[in-house]
Amino acid sequence: MAVSTWRAQRNEKARARLMRNLPEVFPGAVLVHALSRPFLSPTPRRAVDSYWRYHPVRADKLARALAALSGAPKGWVWRVGIQKSGPRVSFRAPPTPFREPAFTKGPGHCCVCGQPIFRFGWHRDLWGDGRPNRNAAWHSCCVAAWNLWIAPSDHVRHLKVLQKRRCLATGERLIKNAEVDHRVPLFKVSRDRGLHCWPSGASRTCRSSIDPLTWRSAPKRRASAASELSRQ
Repeated sequence: MAVSTWRAQRNEKARARLMRNLPEVFPGAVLVHALSRPFLSPTPRRAVDSYWRYHPVRADKLARALAALSGAPKGWVWRVGIQKSGPRVSFRAPPTPFREPAFTKGPGHCCVCGQPIFRFGWHRDLWGDGRPNRNAAWHSCCVAAWNLWIAPSDHVRHLKVLQKRRCLATGERLIKNAEVDHRVPLFKVSRDRGLHCWPSGASRTCRSSIDPLTWRSAPKRRASAASELSRQ
């Protein structure tokens, strides 16, 4: 069987399953995206996940906006190091107060932004039933945003488009060997904004402070950050 024939049959089955499980109310942009993929998502939830994976910059903006609605929990501070309970905290990872056991909001709330999670991991109650999905712990958009924050080099294709394929340091054109680095070294974020870093300080680790650089300028920025860290 030719690959094109196999893919057509596979997509036909996936489309039938998707349309069968599709609710009356569903995000239109997600459906358009799902039906335009080379391999169709067979379920609404996978369609939502695929949409946000394809739009990580949009997910980053939304995740930070949702975090701003929640604000920082009372009594929470960002402490870098090994915690007695909860995940290990490093200055290389964004602050996430709602992942800590003492500040979690429980089932049905996102562990990144703290807002309620609705059907299919969506961030708004489009269905009007007011019932969060108590089986979920992440918004789909927050998953995509988190992946961008912790591994920006995996998203260099999207980041280069934001900079019109030009290095901000040298003005040279960004080509295949472009690298990614943070505008402000992450150790400075935890040092300077440790007590007041959520959600405003989270922007220091997100898309708006990540720059694709040419292979000439990236080592210079890393060397400068390493030199400053050694003097701490």
